[in-house]
Amino acid sequence: MKFQVNRDVLADAVAWAARVLPARPAVPVLAGLLLEAGDDLRVSAFDYDVSARADVEADVAEPGRVLIPGKVLAEITRSLPARPVEIATSGSEAVLACGSVEFNLLTMPDEDFPAMPPMPPKVGAVGGGVFADAIRQVAAAASRDDTLPMLTGVRVDIEGVRVAMAATDRYRIAASEFLWHPEREDVRHGVVVPARVLVEVARSLRGGEVAIGLGDNVAGFESQGRTTTVRLLDDQFIDYRSRLTGEWGIHADVAVAPFVEAVKRVVLVAERNTAVRLSFSQGQVQIRAGGGDIGRGSEIVDAELDGPDIEIAFQPHFLLDGLEGVGTERARIHLESPTRPALITDEGEDPGFRYLVMSLRLG
Repeated sequence: MKFQVNRDVLADAVAWAARVLPARPAVPVLAGLLLEAGDDLRVSAFDYDVSARADVEADVAEPGRVLIPGKVLAEITRSLPARPVEIATSGSEAVLACGSVEFNLLTMPDEDFPAMPPMPPKVGAVGGGVFADAIRQVAAAASRDDTLPMLTGVRVDIEGVRVAMAATDRYRIAASEFLWHPEREDVRHGVVVPARVLVEVARSLRGGEVAIGLGDNVAGFESQGRTTTVRLLDDQFIDYRSRLTGEWGIHADVAVAPFVEAVKRVVLVAERNTAVRLSFSQGQVQIRAGGGDIGRGSEIVDAELDGPDIEIAFQPHFLLDGLEGVGTERARIHLESPTRPALITDEGEDPGFRYLVMSLRLG
């Protein structure tokens, strides 16, 4: 095998694929990146649960394939000078040359590398920006506790031209809806995708359209020459929609940016796991935190209140995750009582983003 490729293109593809390399591979070959040179170059990684493939342009002199330790290759390609990179196999080594730099890398047995799963059948497509925004809005609410795998995922419900995503860690629920282009409008799907994989997919998007595929317990995401597949989680999930609808007797409208900035300032004096208090009254909301060994902070920002005055408290980072998910300049906070959860939504009658967060007991 022998090929030449642009240094930046190679480094980008290797870094992107290397992100799925397992920290403790079940078998040694899973720590490798598979480079396949044909018409162009394909860089692949696979850990039996998640696969990543990046196709890039390359001048291929001799087709072939080679398996190289992934983390080492990622570090090397990131550090190379801005010159074309040539990689050729020589016995049990891969010779990487870039300008005056040369590395002789011991290869791994590529015949032991497992067969990569194909992209499952396409069910629809959506703009990369829309897709990434929806993931950003909901993934923050997914649990990091692997003892409850279902809660570490994002529920994706597809009904015709509408897609709904939701995540929860039992203390909050985040949900987002958007329109897309389905392959068939009469087909419904409901799956749970690991949140960490969706976050990585969203981070790597460079615009364009994202094709989504669903197959036998596998989801796939393809955009601009890059493909990720992932094994799905158990599709059991809470009935999140019923919890995000209902009647709230009090509504407060706030400008998102000033409100977020004020909360971040005030909680600088709050000790870990202490509450931020919001006191809503006509025309304003007072934000308060602290009271321990550091001191107290308070700030007042404008708010439009529909209903009686109310004081309520939240975990600061839970509150901020909800506010930062809002896609409009103003947010509506739906309240019922100091002891009931609050619902944060986009502005408007049919908000695309909804975030339910538990309140804390006022001391």
